[in-house]
Formats: sequence, structure tokens, C-alpha cells
Amino acid sequence: MTNIVDQITGHRRMRRNRKADWTRRLVQENRLTVDDLIWPVFVVPGTNVVEPIPSMPGVKRMSVDRLVEAAKEAADLGVPALATFPNVEMSLRDETGSNSLAADNLINQATRALKKHVPQIGVITDVALDPFTSHGHDGILRGSEIVNDETVAQVARAAVVQADAGSDIIAPSEMMDGRIGAIRQALDEAGHQNVGIMSYATKFASAFYGPYREAIGTGGLLKGDKKTYYIDPANGTEAIRDAALDVEEGADMLMVKPGLPYLDICFRMKEAFGLPVFAYQVSGEYAQIRAAAINGWIDGDRVMMETLLAFKRAGCDGILTYFAVEAARALAKKG
Repeated sequence: MTNIVDQITGHRRMRRNRKADWTRRLVQENRLTVDDLIWPVFVVPGTNVVEPIPSMPGVKRMSVDRLVEAAKEAADLGVPALATFPNVEMSLRDETGSNSLAADNLINQATRALKKHVPQIGVITDVALDPFTSHGHDGILRGSEIVNDETVAQVARAAVVQADAGSDIIAPSEMMDGRIGAIRQALDEAGHQNVGIMSYATKFASAFYGPYREAIGTGGLLKGDKKTYYIDPANGTEAIRDAALDVEEGADMLMVKPGLPYLDICFRMKEAFGLPVFAYQVSGEYAQIRAAAINGWIDGDRVMMETLLAFKRAGCDGILTYFAVEAARALAKKG
């Protein structure tokens, strides 16, 4: 006699492929590997400095020498690249972020040291001005306006300076119109045709950035908000249009920031353009997971890996995550 369940399901039972570890592995659709991980790191002046960031438990600011040591461990684990962010001394910050153009500024010191001592790991640098400005905005502030074209001209010059220092990929996050084309032209004219551009193509005016701003020392500096140049979280179609402009201007890779709240954008960008797409699991996302784990409310290790896998399922080619080294260790142990 036919089982009532088989009558209902037509003999199709989804659980057959889930019955054992080996069958689950055979049919697994997406896999996370160490090759998917980019590690964002924070750099501070000085020597032998390691500073905890209270709002990001487990994440630290490091002086260049200690960053080199950490990068060696990451490289040994197979992490492909770092994304570096400076916490610049207040005495070097001004209205125009002029220190972004200095060949020996903190970000360029870090790049040179990393390329010298850990040449096998990629270095990704941002040209946004917020670490260098006295007002915490990503561009040049004139009156109450973040001026577009003057900012674009400066970030294009900063991109060349960073490439001169050895940056492998320029990742502009300031969201000014026309920046990708200007940076590409400036890099090419300076002989840096092989330096790539990972565009922060869809950077949203999100509430998830707070711990990051503490990490780079701009949390108490910001005047107003960034809604005039970041994308409204309500606007998915606008985000795709914005990314399309960056593709036309020569972006090699595209980024979605933040990550988990915008998995739909990750998917749509991959479908629309076919370029490598990356998500930035930002500081607020990290802090939520870490805080809940510390309080015993979730299994932190499992949630870490589940969220990273979610990016792969959404079509991402890689993830910028503060969990990169921790996840790499977990993957190495599993493998």
C-alpha cells in the first residue's frame, strides 16, 4: 500500500539528499573558502602599538610594525588581501584632507611596509578623505556642501600617490559622481595601468557604520550626515543605476556596503553586470554578532560562518570582513 506521504509528495522526498554528511557535501550549492576573505585593518602612528576598539571587541588598531606581523599570519592562513584604514593624528587633519596627498602619510607607510615584508598579500586602499578631514566627511567641505568635482580631483591625485606606494587596488568609497573615470585616467597617465579599481559602487547612508567611525577617529568630528552623497537605504534601483555608471567609467570590481542588510543588491549587481562583486560586512554587523556571542545569546562561530556563506549565496565573489582571520582559522581547522 502506498504511503500517504508518498501520495502527497509524488515519491519526492527532499530529505534523501540530507540524510548523511557525505550526501550533504555532494549537493552543497555554495562554499566559503579562505580565498573569499579580505581583512579590513586599522593603522595608527607609532611603534609597537596595539589598541583595542571598545565597540568592536576583538578588533585592534595597530602600528605599521605590528600590522606587518598580523599580515604575515593572515598570509600564512591564505587570506588573499588586506584593506587598510588609517587613524590619522588630529594635527594632520584639515578642512580639505590635504594629508591624503602626502607620499609618507600613514596609509602609504603601511602599504610600503606590507609590500616589502609580506609581498604575497594584496593591499587594497581607500581614497576617501574622511580619515584626513577635520569634519569627518568623505570629501571637501565648502560651507555646508561637500563639493563634488574638487573632491574628485583630489581623490584621483591621492589614488596615484597610493599606487606609487604599492597599492594593488584602489577602492574609492567617497561616492562622488565621476570618481571612477577620473581615478582610472589618473592612474593610467601615471603608468599604473595594472592597478585595479574596486568601486564602493553602492554605499548606503546606513546606521551600521558607527564602530568604524570610532576606529578611525571620526566619530566625534562628523558635522551633519552623509545623506547628500551616500545612497538612501530605500533605493535599490538607484543603487543599480549608480553601479552602472561606475562600470561604464572602468571599475574592475564592485562593492556593496553594508553587507547583510543589502544581500538583494549583491544579487542584483551580479546579475546585472557580471563583474566581480564584493560585500563589506561592516563594523556594525560585526559588533552585533560579537556582542551577542559574548553575552551567550548566539553561537558566535556558527553565526560568523553562516553570515559569510550568505554572501556567497547572494552571488558575491568575496567578502570584506573583520572576521577574516578568525574565519580562515576555522576553515583551516575544518579542512
